[in-house]
Amino acid sequence: MTSILVVDDSRLARNMVSSVIASLRPDWTIVTAASGEEALEMVGEGAPVAAIVDYNMPGMDGLTLAERLKERFVGLPIGLLTANVQDTLKRKAESLGIRFIAKPITSDKIRDFLAASGQ
Repeated sequence: MTSILVVDDSRLARNMVSSVIASLRPDWTIVTAASGEEALEMVGEGAPVAAIVDYNMPGMDGLTLAERLKERFVGLPIGLLTANVQDTLKRKAESLGIRFIAKPITSDKIRDFLAASGQ
């Protein structure tokens, strides 16, 4: 089973990203979570092919979640959704091998992330 993880505290954002992925990769299973903690519980042992996570969430932020996912699944392509494009955040994300996906979300940005991730 090919799955992709989508994590955002906004249901609207999760639905937008999920619908774009569903149109691009109809054979994939989309696993969604509303928080970093929920995402870590849901992923279990089966590695997704990629993850798209929101940066600004209550509790665990997207960068912390991305670090935890990278520890569990070495080499996992991760896209960080954010409207916050501060240089320090960008450098930290890039040092971890995490790609920025600037909000607002568009199908082109999701397609580019999947293509860059080899998906």
